[in-house]
Amino acid sequence: MSVPTTTLATTSVPTLIGTVTPVRGRAPAPPLVVLGPSLGTTTSLWNGVVGPLAATSRVLRFDLPGHGASPAASHPFTVAQLADAVIALVDSVGGGGFHYAGVSLGGAVGLELALRHPDRLLSLAVICSAPKIGTPEGWHERAAQIRGSGTPSVVVGSAERWFAPGFLERDPSAGSAALNELSAINDESYALCCEALAGYDVTDALDGIRTRTLCVSGEFDIATPTRLLVDLAAAIPGARHEVIAGAAHLPALERPAEVAVLLQALFAGPSPTAGSARTAASAYADGMTVRREVLGDAHVDRATAAITPETADFQDFLTRYAWGEIWTRPGLDRRTRSFLTIAALVTGGHEGELAMHVRAALTNGLSRAEISEAILHTAIYAGVPAANAAFTIARDTFAGLDAEPTNPAN
Repeated sequence: MSVPTTTLATTSVPTLIGTVTPVRGRAPAPPLVVLGPSLGTTTSLWNGVVGPLAATSRVLRFDLPGHGASPAASHPFTVAQLADAVIALVDSVGGGGFHYAGVSLGGAVGLELALRHPDRLLSLAVICSAPKIGTPEGWHERAAQIRGSGTPSVVVGSAERWFAPGFLERDPSAGSAALNELSAINDESYALCCEALAGYDVTDALDGIRTRTLCVSGEFDIATPTRLLVDLAAAIPGARHEVIAGAAHLPALERPAEVAVLLQALFAGPSPTAGSARTAASAYADGMTVRREVLGDAHVDRATAAITPETADFQDFLTRYAWGEIWTRPGLDRRTRSFLTIAALVTGGHEGELAMHVRAALTNGLSRAEISEAILHTAIYAGVPAANAAFTIARDTFAGLDAEPTNPAN
């Protein structure tokens, strides 16, 4: 799976190993949530968060190269290539769209996912991270330290950066377990992660991110202070910022309940504003965010460019009510809404809308086989002629996607 590049040294996409926690109960078509760790931690960073998320979602946690279950790396890699490795891991467990949350280096991977694979990302939580972390000189110095003295040499410094005052006294078992895992990490892989961070800087690309994004900081974080997350949220269109009180650089370990609540709200989609009345402006803003995520910027830009004085009110109505009020409701995930939308369009004979929503269903994580099953099921209740026409539209849509130079649906 190596990908040669023209950087100073030959780099390759590393192999990542993950752990999948299945959804509990009978959640229909559960979405996939992917959780990325901080440098020096493993999947256990998320132990306290997985339970609440697994109530409605499948949860995939992964280890960085040479951390936990992932094999050690022997060649340099970039943060962008770590994002590509996450895509490969997701594809190995079923593919499709997914929600993502990452801490520190894991958050940097999330920003690269939003830039490199926006068609796959349903939402993004960047926790205690930034578009550029530290300085290249600092990361190269740490890499040299690790190669010379091993990961145990950074345990004391990591303890000071990772945890808020008093945490090690309140929960000594959790803190010591994390530090013990740090000591066991492969030295060369850790050093290569440091060098990947030395070359990482996506500051100038943030305004191109269209994924629904939440930026989370820790009150006592000195590695990525709150001001960096505030600036990050301001630079990403539509992003918002939250701070976790009483936490430092690893809120998922220190305050897992608070992190779980924030992630559940993000993954469920935009929520109404506080109070009983929701403003038309907020419904429109949320609706436009979801509309772009589901239908794609190109489609929405074409629809917006085609607005005339006669159609402006209808487009406003469509964005606010269809996308801002219905598609944002937390009661159903987007996969389920795509199933229902396809069935309703087939039943109503609305062929002009069906091709658009076949594409949207692929974005929302449905496979081509699942779309075909939805149409076949509808044939029994809506009639064979309607399903026959729908299959023709789906076939033509799939053929059109296959003919595109870059096809995210394949």
